[in-house]
Amino acid sequence: MKNKLAHLGVLLLLSPLGLLAQDDRHLTLEEIIHMAANQSIEAKSADTRVLGRQLEIESAKSKQLPDAKLSGQYMAMTTPNVNLKMALGEGGSAPDIAANQLWLGQASVSMPIYTGGKIKGGINIAKDVLKAEEWKAVASKEQLASRAIGLYLSLYKAQQTNLLIAENIKQSEQRVSDFKAMLDNGLIARNDLLKAELQLSNYQVSLQEAQKNIKVLNYQLANFLKIDENTQLDQINLNEVAGIDLGLKASYETAKTDRSDVKSLESQRLVAEDQLKVTKAATLPTVFASAGYNAFGLQKVVTVTNAASVGVGVSYDIGSLYKNKREVHIAKNRIKEIDENLELLNDKVKVELQQANENYLLAQKQDLVYHQAVDQAVENYRITKDKYDNGIADTDDLLTADVQQLQSKINLAISKANTIEKYYDLLLANGSLNIK
Repeated sequence: MKNKLAHLGVLLLLSPLGLLAQDDRHLTLEEIIHMAANQSIEAKSADTRVLGRQLEIESAKSKQLPDAKLSGQYMAMTTPNVNLKMALGEGGSAPDIAANQLWLGQASVSMPIYTGGKIKGGINIAKDVLKAEEWKAVASKEQLASRAIGLYLSLYKAQQTNLLIAENIKQSEQRVSDFKAMLDNGLIARNDLLKAELQLSNYQVSLQEAQKNIKVLNYQLANFLKIDENTQLDQINLNEVAGIDLGLKASYETAKTDRSDVKSLESQRLVAEDQLKVTKAATLPTVFASAGYNAFGLQKVVTVTNAASVGVGVSYDIGSLYKNKREVHIAKNRIKEIDENLELLNDKVKVELQQANENYLLAQKQDLVYHQAVDQAVENYRITKDKYDNGIADTDDLLTADVQQLQSKINLAISKANTIEKYYDLLLANGSLNIK
């Protein structure tokens, strides 16, 4: 008897138990998934990173625009010695000039005409980086949704366990009351009453622990979803969870095309390919058109205005012909690394799919067994109670049957939540979890 109660106590302590919350707010599982993917700090951080990659595209595109510069200077100087080399005419002599002020003004425009594909490649890199970040954000949000599902279903387990313990406490209290009356009438020994009282005490301790744990769990879920931390979630009804396909089986063919982590890594490979093209383009010349306007003046000596110019320039880094080979090798090696990571990821996907399929199938089988176990435990308690009332069974048999009945009901409540949780784990592994 003592071992049975201890076993029940361990079960209750290991279960995410909690006190039944007040009816302050009702949330469905679909709402929980949406909130986790949009309101949590991690989700907002993922969106911020995506926005950063979008801004990088605009920055890459801006390199197609011309560069324009304006500059001007004014300088005061000591009076220099001015020796004019130009002829001043017959008998002329150089005037005494106090040229101690100089000003300069310049405006220039430079427009790239040909860059060997470096600018276009930079834009493509930025676009592919954005795609990779978007898929990475989706993968992150899917994991957040999975965490929220786990917390939500744990809260359901806690609420159901709390209800079952509370119900059993009422029955135990009635049993203690009945035993006291039977003891007063000399029908049972005092030891039988003490056993019933001990069982009631164990139930009460388990309920107290449950009440503490469910408060913690409720707080964790509220904090995770970034809602008021004082919010009390009301009784969860898993009958609201629709669309559960008991025959669903994850497929590798589906997963390798739909999983966001695979798509993110594939986008990273495109980035590496674009980077290789840009690296190779470094050996090509750059052609640009330029135009400018210059003006300057030296006090009492010369003033130049309307000095406009227009032309074409070529820049060619000859050193890149022998220096760039190492950079090309680095870019090629990066592609090889990503290919190897893709192969590792595909192996990981296969393992996760097989495990998710087996876990989902096992959860369904266990649920059927737990349904049968409840019927068996309820019938066993009824028979034992009849035997006890007829003096065939003793108090230990009765209390043991009561513990088994409670434990079977708790197992069934937990099993129902586990089946749903494994279903969503299967969707996650298959790349089919809808977080919108």
